[in-house]
Amino acid sequence: MQRELYTEDHEAFRETVKAFLAKEVLPHHDRWEQAGIVDRAAWLAAGKQGLLGLAVPEEYGGGGEPDFRYAAVLAEEFTRAGVSGLAVGLHNDIIGPYLTSLATEEQKRRWLPGFCSGELITAIAMTEPGAGSDLQGIRTGAVDQGDHYLLNGAKTFISNGILADLVVVVAKTTLEGGSKGLSLLVVERGMPGFERGRNLDKIGQKAQDTAELFFNDVRVPKANLLGTEHGAFLHLMQNLAQERLAIAVSAIAGAEHLLELTTEYVRQREAFGRPLAKLQHVRFEIAEIATECAVTRTFVDRCIIELGRYALTPADASMAKWWATELQKRTADRCLQLHGGYGYMTEYPVAKAFTDGRIQTIYGGTTEIMKEIIGRSLLG
Repeated sequence: MQRELYTEDHEAFRETVKAFLAKEVLPHHDRWEQAGIVDRAAWLAAGKQGLLGLAVPEEYGGGGEPDFRYAAVLAEEFTRAGVSGLAVGLHNDIIGPYLTSLATEEQKRRWLPGFCSGELITAIAMTEPGAGSDLQGIRTGAVDQGDHYLLNGAKTFISNGILADLVVVVAKTTLEGGSKGLSLLVVERGMPGFERGRNLDKIGQKAQDTAELFFNDVRVPKANLLGTEHGAFLHLMQNLAQERLAIAVSAIAGAEHLLELTTEYVRQREAFGRPLAKLQHVRFEIAEIATECAVTRTFVDRCIIELGRYALTPADASMAKWWATELQKRTADRCLQLHGGYGYMTEYPVAKAFTDGRIQTIYGGTTEIMKEIIGRSLLG
C-alpha cells in the first residue's frame, strides 16, 4: 500500500539521514557496542548535519521545523540501520519538547544552542529502583533552600546516563509528592554531589549508555527549575503522547525491516531441495506478518497526522505504542524462527533486532500501563 504521509522534502531529508548513518555511525557502531557507549564526536557530527533540535527555533540554533514527520523519518532510518547507540530520538523527541515548551528565555539561551550542536547531551531521569511507570512512587526529593533546591535520591535505567551533560530530574518538592508535588529540575554535569553509577549491562542496545544516577545534597539553583514548581506531573502527561508515538514509529519500522530481511532470506535458503519460500507454512507466516505490519503502519501514520494537528489523544498514543511494540516483539520472534539456527547467530541482523527491540514494550510505559490508560479512557 502506497504511503501518503511524506512529501518530497521529507524524502530528501531521508537521504541526508542515510548518508549520515553510512559515514558517521555504521563504521563505528560495532566498536561502540563493545565499549558500551558512543563517541561524543558522533553527537557533534549529528549536530553539524542538522539532525539535532529539529523542532527547536532557528534563533537558538535549531531546525525551526515542528513537523514531527521529520523526526519520524529519523526514527525509521536509525531503526532500519540497526543502530541504537546514538540516542537522537530520546534527545530530540522526548527531552527536546520539555526544553522548548517549558524553559524560560534565559534557560533557552543557556541550553538550546548546545542541545542543537551536540555539545550538550541530554537525559531524563524518572525511573527509580522502586518506581517505574508509577510516578506516584517517586522518592527522590528536593527541599527548597531559598535560592536553590537540595536534591537527594537515586535514579536507574537512565538512557544517555553516562554521556549526559543535562539531566531533567523528576523529584518530589512537597512531602506528599504524587501528582501535585513533583517538579522538574535540570541537573548539570559537574554539580557537586551528582554522581553516576555503572554503565548497566543490558541484553540489547549495547552501544547505548544506560546508567544509575545518584544525587547527594546536590544544590540545584532555582534558575534550573524547568516549568512550574509542583507542576511536573502535568508537564510529563502533556509530552508523553509524542514520546509514545515516537516509540511506535520505531517499532513498526523495526517490524517492517525484519519482514524485508526474512522475506529475502526464505527466498534464498533451501530445505528439502527447495527454497523455504515454497513451503506453505512459511508463506502463511510471511503473509500474516505482512498483513499485521500493513494494518499497524496505517494506524501509526494516522497518529502522526493527528499529532501534527495537535489532536493526538493519550489513548490513541497508548494504542499505537502497545500495539506496534508488541507487533515488533512478535515479528522478531517469528522471523528469528524462520531463520533457523542462523537466526541465533549475532552476525545476522535478526538476532540483534531480537534483543535490541525487546525493551520497546517496557520503556515509555509498559504494555500493561498502555492498556490501563486506554481502558480508563473508555470506562472511566
